[in-house]
Amino acid sequence: MKTKLFLTVLCFGFVVMIGYGEELSPQKILDSVLEPPELLINPVTKYDDDHRNYNMNCGIAQTPNGRLWACSISGGDSADAYLVAFTSDDDGKTWSKPRLVIDPPELSNGVKRRVLIADFWTAPNGILWLFFDYGLSMFDGRMGVWVTTCENPDADFPVWKKPVRICHGNLHNKPTITKNGTWLIPIELYSREYIKWDFKNIFKDFDGFPELDGERGITIFASTNQGKTWIKHGRCVFPVSAGEEPMIVEKKDGTLWLLARTPKGLYQSFSNDLGRTWNEPVPSFKNPVTRFFITRLVSGNLLFIRHGTFDGEEKNRAKLSAWISEDDGQTWKGGLMLDERSGVSYPDGFQAKDGRIYITYDRDRGGEAEILLAVFTEEDAAAGKIISEKSRLKQIVTKATGHRK
Repeated sequence: MKTKLFLTVLCFGFVVMIGYGEELSPQKILDSVLEPPELLINPVTKYDDDHRNYNMNCGIAQTPNGRLWACSISGGDSADAYLVAFTSDDDGKTWSKPRLVIDPPELSNGVKRRVLIADFWTAPNGILWLFFDYGLSMFDGRMGVWVTTCENPDADFPVWKKPVRICHGNLHNKPTITKNGTWLIPIELYSREYIKWDFKNIFKDFDGFPELDGERGITIFASTNQGKTWIKHGRCVFPVSAGEEPMIVEKKDGTLWLLARTPKGLYQSFSNDLGRTWNEPVPSFKNPVTRFFITRLVSGNLLFIRHGTFDGEEKNRAKLSAWISEDDGQTWKGGLMLDERSGVSYPDGFQAKDGRIYITYDRDRGGEAEILLAVFTEEDAAAGKIISEKSRLKQIVTKATGHRK
């Protein structure tokens, strides 16, 4: 009620003129991100590597016929962010120019619409999914998780469906499919205290959707019909309700293991009822305040991509390494060094049908502005060194070389 009253009053004092004399009220500004953004297919040259100056890794997936799709965020970790996607038909050795871009234009009053988070995922039926968040400025108090799918991702001219909004919040990582076939996604909705910067400059008294406060934190959504509909399960609140970038792994006994980043390292929580209830989050692993990656491999073992070792505390985004657990996360071995340099972060990946593991990550986002690919095997990770002939590290996916401001 408070939000509606604020908007009603504000409408009398704040009206912006856009194209052809159309009035843009505060309500229209807020609702502008409830309509799907345009998908730019085979976009113009302004999105090529030599025109962009920033790369933040989002994710990678492989299609049924072996094509790789990778996506990154350009424009900055800011309200200028937009999504760029690339493909490779030679196992990641060379990559296309941008094949897909989502870059919503800013509104005439200067409020920016952006896509800041995304990930590719190939469903068991071979359909390629692209999850992305879409909102106003860095954070508008609500944001939204959107998805577009492609049924012919190996084609010369892939066809993407009109994006659909799933819920409020954002999704950083791929879905988890449980043993009973349920799809699970952990959705994060930030605290209202993170509404700031240019959005606050225009909506100075905006209260940020207080009616959503009961949904802030991490909420688990489940689908039993392959993503046609999603049902809200339980909610878990970690020490900091922003930028937790959670991931779910199903334990061998059916317990769900939820991991999320915090300023004090990774925290964990567990659920025994498919995510409807969760225990109090507690510390788990030391790690810098950054994204990580964990998944169940075909062998039944767990793969964990993190910074540094389990014996020490790596405080910087450096020493990105791959670890294997044969006892469901109790102990870890190996530690294949994917990239020892500083400024490496945001790993995402998958295991291919031939058993190889593909991991993308970024390096020096606003400087070297690289997205890199590591291809290796479980045996490599367990041995802590490359022992497989088809493995390779530090393969360039995209390197933005445009002018730095």
